[in-house]
Amino acid sequence: MKIDKDTVVTIQFKVTDAKGAVVEAPKEPTSYLHGGYGNTLPKIEEALRGQEKGFQTTLSLSAADAFGVRDESLCRTIPKTSFPPGVKVGGYLEGTDDQGNTQHYRVVKIKGPVVLLDANHPLAGMDLKFWIQVTDVHAATAEEVAHGHAHGAHGHHH
Repeated sequence: MKIDKDTVVTIQFKVTDAKGAVVEAPKEPTSYLHGGYGNTLPKIEEALRGQEKGFQTTLSLSAADAFGVRDESLCRTIPKTSFPPGVKVGGYLEGTDDQGNTQHYRVVKIKGPVVLLDANHPLAGMDLKFWIQVTDVHAATAEEVAHGHAHGAHGHHH
């Protein structure tokens, strides 16, 4: 079966940075619902469209095509006195941006009386190389299409 809209695609992948250092290499395959549902990067969907089980490719993506360029306006400094107990560097907090929208911030640093937060994706600003192997392709169920994501062994579980 060819990869097209409303197919569930299972892949093994490895992500490296511009210097070749491994950023992510899950041991287990992962599945996503193909077809513009936002379950993987658009350039990955574009490269896999029309391919079949067994296809392999390596994609070099600029930061803009991967997880975006860094946006320093997404960084915040808050007083340590406003910081919830138990959250450590690397943890996440929910807050609001300048427009009052909910935003998820990663705790980057605790320095003296202040806490540095960053809402950028951890890989934002990085050019990345993706090695991808398609291990399975099958038609999505009506429920998967309705929910907008893959279910089952390597996808989302409810």
